[in-house]
Amino acid sequence: MSPHRPIPAPLSARWPTLAATALALGCIAGAMPWSIGTDTALRLVAADLDAYGVALAASGPASVRLLPLPRLDLRGVRFSEAAGLPLAEGGRLSLVLDPLTLPRALLGGRIGIGSLSLDDARLHLPEGADDARWAGPLRRLAERSRAGWGGHPHRVVLHRAALDGRVVLRDLDLDIAWPAWRAAAEAQASFTWEGEAVRLALTDLHPADLASGGLSPFSARLAWGAGSLSADGQARFADGLRLAGEGRLETRALPRLLAALGRDAALLPFARSFALEGRFETEGPAVMLPRLRVSLGQNVLDGAGAVNIGAARTAVQATLAAESLDLGPLVAPVAEALEGGAGAPVALAPYTGGDLDLRLSAAAARLGPVALEDVAASVLVRDGAMELALNRAGLQGGTLKGRVALAPAEADPAETELKAQGALDRADLGALLADLGAPRWMQGQGQGHLALESRGRDLAALMARLSGRAAVSVDRGTLVGLDLADVIQRNGGVAAGALARRNGRTPFERVNLSVRFADGAGEIGEATLQAQTLTAALRGGFSLSDRSLRARAELSPRAAGARPGPLFDLAGPWDDLAVRALRSDEPDLPAGTLAAEPLAGPALLPARARAYAP
Repeated sequence: MSPHRPIPAPLSARWPTLAATALALGCIAGAMPWSIGTDTALRLVAADLDAYGVALAASGPASVRLLPLPRLDLRGVRFSEAAGLPLAEGGRLSLVLDPLTLPRALLGGRIGIGSLSLDDARLHLPEGADDARWAGPLRRLAERSRAGWGGHPHRVVLHRAALDGRVVLRDLDLDIAWPAWRAAAEAQASFTWEGEAVRLALTDLHPADLASGGLSPFSARLAWGAGSLSADGQARFADGLRLAGEGRLETRALPRLLAALGRDAALLPFARSFALEGRFETEGPAVMLPRLRVSLGQNVLDGAGAVNIGAARTAVQATLAAESLDLGPLVAPVAEALEGGAGAPVALAPYTGGDLDLRLSAAAARLGPVALEDVAASVLVRDGAMELALNRAGLQGGTLKGRVALAPAEADPAETELKAQGALDRADLGALLADLGAPRWMQGQGQGHLALESRGRDLAALMARLSGRAAVSVDRGTLVGLDLADVIQRNGGVAAGALARRNGRTPFERVNLSVRFADGAGEIGEATLQAQTLTAALRGGFSLSDRSLRARAELSPRAAGARPGPLFDLAGPWDDLAVRALRSDEPDLPAGTLAAEPLAGPALLPARARAYAP
């Protein structure tokens, strides 16, 4: 047998295998981290970071990877601006070489940063208006952004970062991408703010145009648990950032949102569920809203307005109109205060946290069971005071007007001064009573006016100090449920079952009632009923705090030579009034000393009285 001997292959045949092996070994070596000196690593990036006005220090180890792209990693890093104030510190920093600047980097002995990733770091935002630590780096970044694709990092990523300063954010994940081949940049972020998870998306922004003072489109979306904000439009830097476009804000907890922002607003407790959308333009702290739609609960209003987010107070001005308004939910905080009893506070501070100039109009409105038409109203809040004006409203065929002014008392700012005026003209009283769910015990066209004022810290004090006057008159009406002529004929008695059947009627020509208020008590100055065959008069007084009445009523026939009609005492709480017929020889006691004696029987005056004695 011939011996077997290896025959060496030609070198050209072995070259592909050797090349592949070398390439594989090179890739493995390039992908592995190689430790380098921390000082050496810092020198490599110092020049590029210095162009942004930023200095970098590191207390941990440094390493380099060559593949897939050259990358430098450092730990325990600290970024600071020119004066040494910290910008960010802690965590791990990864800097990726910009492949388009690779020749320059190799020849110059420094790294051109293509992307930056920072993990577990704490960023220091400005603490106040005088803290301008980020002003220099941001100005340098704007200058380099105008230089084109090679003047800025193409991606910045933050993982698990925290922001401290005037704004505090936790668990921040941020990804800003501005590729070299695109003019537009985009950013995605998620973080925790005030204990609530928030997501942010910003797209279509052109940083180079913005840095050059030109217009840049933008699209922004912000969402959190209780609301969202979206805006699309154009941005420009001209004496500050200016924005214009279309936007929408929606929140189910506006007071909580403004409190988290450190802001306040007028009438804030009324705006719980709130949405705003339309066109906007910003100029400094001012936001103009030339086309606006506001949603408060089920109410939708259209118009225009402006918001000024000043250093001290937020000022809002708006003119809004609606086809229909439901005012019940808007006055819910007032109703809750009234239900709280006489001790409920009447402090203005929760409602006057900002300035407000609001003009409202509606074709129809509803306040509980009461329907209004053609409403025009205004609300003015300024310097801690409030003025509510109902300039015009149609009410059951008539017109209603009113004005309420509330302001801190000069002698004691903890107290609230109240001034109220109102007027009603030619309203259908029967229809109004039906709307209120009360018996239609009186029909006719009513008119009246009132002027009241008071001062106090709570409802009890306001009632105890109330003073002013009120007057009401009704023309050509009917007293329903009682025939006063029959009462005169029966010498003060009422036919059995007449009140329960409510079939009695007393037509009248006019009813007048005037009341003077002083220290929470009302004195009936004039209360008369003029009918064709009789007259009726009432005099006495009542207490607002005790909700009680003491008065004397007199019926008189108008026939010539007729004997005097019966007298009645009325006394007791409003919801349980006692009526007692007086003997003709009983002395005429002052109303303040009348003591009614409740007896069994139906009520005479008023309709809800529960005792009557013939």
